[in-house]
Amino acid sequence: MASGVGLVLLCGTAFSGKSTVARFLAPRLAARIVSLDEINEHRGLWGGDGIPAEEWIRTHELASEEVRALLNSGTSVIVDDTSSPRFLRDGWRSLAASANAGFSLIYIDVDQATIRRRRADNQADPRRRDVADAVLDQHLADFEPPQDDENAVRVQSADDLQDFTLGR
Repeated sequence: MASGVGLVLLCGTAFSGKSTVARFLAPRLAARIVSLDEINEHRGLWGGDGIPAEEWIRTHELASEEVRALLNSGTSVIVDDTSSPRFLRDGWRSLAASANAGFSLIYIDVDQATIRRRRADNQADPRRRDVADAVLDQHLADFEPPQDDENAVRVQSADDLQDFTLGR
């Protein structure tokens, strides 16, 4: 691993707390956050409305370019995305390896009842944009959690990461 530089990939469903985890870890790891939601927003897209596959592919290309440039400049990165399906996680792992950077996968494992409660709370008091019913239902049905061989750090919230270090 080059000078302690690493890529932390977040994985979890909508409303699992990925962005909260990213904001918690970034200052502790001196890392930049690359959010696919923010990239989509700059492109005039919102995942909560449903985004065609070709647009997601372009968003991932843009994110990969940004992450590669940051890692090559010696900056650690936290990728804030659902990171499902597995081939996406494998792609980020390969990108980290090609940049000679450490890689950590953090899976924010929150049950669907909690996800739906958090969404309902957000609908009552909006703190972020909503996700359409059909989009959320499909997302939860299709989500592929990390498998044992992926060595994910499994957490339920940022509180579980008090002692986290890069490249675990």
